[in-house]
Amino acid sequence: MTSPAPVVLVFLDPSFPDGRLADAAKPQLMVTDQGATRGDGIFETMLAVDGSVRKMQAHLNRLGGSAEALDLVIPDQDAWRRAIDTALSEHLHQNPATDSSGDERVVKLVVTRGVEGSDGPTAWVQVSPAGSLGRRQRETGLDVILLERGYDSEVGERAPWLLLGAKTLSYAVNMAALRYARKQGADDVIFVSSDGRVLEGPTSTVLLAHVEKSDDGTRIKRLVTPQLDSGILAGTSQGALFGAARAAGWELGYGPLEPQDLLDADAVWLISSVRLLAPVNRIDGKEIGTPALQKELTAELSTLFAGID
Repeated sequence: MTSPAPVVLVFLDPSFPDGRLADAAKPQLMVTDQGATRGDGIFETMLAVDGSVRKMQAHLNRLGGSAEALDLVIPDQDAWRRAIDTALSEHLHQNPATDSSGDERVVKLVVTRGVEGSDGPTAWVQVSPAGSLGRRQRETGLDVILLERGYDSEVGERAPWLLLGAKTLSYAVNMAALRYARKQGADDVIFVSSDGRVLEGPTSTVLLAHVEKSDDGTRIKRLVTPQLDSGILAGTSQGALFGAARAAGWELGYGPLEPQDLLDADAVWLISSVRLLAPVNRIDGKEIGTPALQKELTAELSTLFAGID
């Protein structure tokens, strides 16, 4: 009897309208594929909770935007939806949920430019169990360090070929930053531009909050994120949470932000599709806000975020 596959792999193939199921335990990618040889491709990572993929349309839209930035022709959204359904259904079949609710799985969409000399991309969906690290960081929070990215905040507009607003496979620098942070005893990184602007994390969007009292004693809660035109990736989770927070009466804002703004905030978070909302406890060793208020705001925003499809 074979054991369940921890990863289910489905290739988008014109000969298979619902996607072609492949054995993830066997080699599937040509060594001359430009995703492997050059990191020339794009991806999206989504979270499926209790068998339902969160924010799928936003991720498909961003995948299309990344493809356009790379002049990459990719399968249409209907083809992706069918392949996602095939992969997720197979993973649920092979790996039934052990809990009654809160089951989490990672759904990743990948497109490369294909094998060198070919005329089409390589595209696939993979589904795997969600790891415990993201859940733990949501609960315990993060220690973060600031690192310079090496670009100023306007370089994305001057040099679109740097692809700063696209989610590409070229993640070597991001992973190097995370390894560096862990060697320093930190959990994660917030990048800062060479002109002193707060940007994003290697795999996340930065959020901060301020709470003030109005003249009549009403609490005013404001949620802020860096400017999207500063060479950062537009976060699907940030966008969805902003919509929910606005409906709940929060004020919203976009940078520009400087490191001191993070240190002065009542709460700071890193947010992403799989880790969700992770509170930042310390930045460069300095505590952020007060634990009680941070816990309160995190609980409120997490509840709002959990209600997003």
